[in-house]
Amino acid sequence: MLALTVRPMEAGSAELRRVPEPDVADGAILCETVAVGIDGTDEEIADGSYGEAPAGREHLILGHESLGRVLEAPRGSGFATGDLVVGVVRRPDPVPCESCAAGEWDMCRNGLFTERGIKGRDGFVSERFRIEPEFGIRPDATLGALAVLTEPTSVVAKAWEHAELVAGRASWTPRRVLVTGAGPLGLLAALLGVRRGYEVHVLDVVEGGRKPVLATDLGATYHSRGLDHAGEGFDLIIECTGVGPLAFHAVRHLAANGVLCLTGISGAGRETSLAVDDLNRDLVLGNRAVVGSVNANRRHYEAAVRALAEADRGWLARMITRRVPLKGALDALDRHEDDVKTIVEVAT
Repeated sequence: MLALTVRPMEAGSAELRRVPEPDVADGAILCETVAVGIDGTDEEIADGSYGEAPAGREHLILGHESLGRVLEAPRGSGFATGDLVVGVVRRPDPVPCESCAAGEWDMCRNGLFTERGIKGRDGFVSERFRIEPEFGIRPDATLGALAVLTEPTSVVAKAWEHAELVAGRASWTPRRVLVTGAGPLGLLAALLGVRRGYEVHVLDVVEGGRKPVLATDLGATYHSRGLDHAGEGFDLIIECTGVGPLAFHAVRHLAANGVLCLTGISGAGRETSLAVDDLNRDLVLGNRAVVGSVNANRRHYEAAVRALAEADRGWLARMITRRVPLKGALDALDRHEDDVKTIVEVAT
């Protein structure tokens, strides 16, 4: 079958190549791939920044934002031929640590986890894939190909959950929130924030095009003139850009007891001056908190399924700004102007 592969840690090695059919050891459910979302993680792996092939292998099949259609499923698996399925990305470590043993593999403590399309397990940009029943998620069937947004939505579902958990250490209710970044994660974070009933503000550098329209159509307030113009006194901030200086500047825009949740990963080597004493004072005297959040567990995927099922289909469709066929998957790794979300369409 045809697949998009890389040799991890080798820039420019991405290629479409013939690979063996998925091994039954990867899961009892066989799926034809419907679509796979492409994000910054895939681009960075293709650039040689990180990634790890399965043990004993040279190549890694890319892609972790999956959507498949079941071709074969064993009795009792909970899936039947024709069902749509989304694959969970992370697998718990084999030890397991306390978190993985409790089903919180997104909070793995010893780093021995594996991840589809990222670390030690093949991804989904291929004609077919297999999945274990316990790591298969059933999206709302009426979404069709839009269900490919389930995995990124699960990431921000976790971010909101954790930000609210930390905020809950005090007896108050968050109301005014900020999302930094209007890429796919930022827009989906804004979608979930509006769904929670928050007053949502979205900050990005783009002044025109799709992003401001998508944000305002949600009912959010869009800002493009910088963090200082977006205002202060935000109860929660979900940071989706991975820009380190912006992330730590955002602390000063938190209200008392506010929480900043970091979901983006900063590029290596960026340096900036930081008034660390002022940062320390703001955190301590304001009872403010900064938390990191990565990946998601089954609970967050299920929250994503519910949110997408209730979302406006037209709005979700406008988020997907570029669709490329599997044979053109290499082009999906090159970001185009005004891209929001790019997906590789494999089967209709």
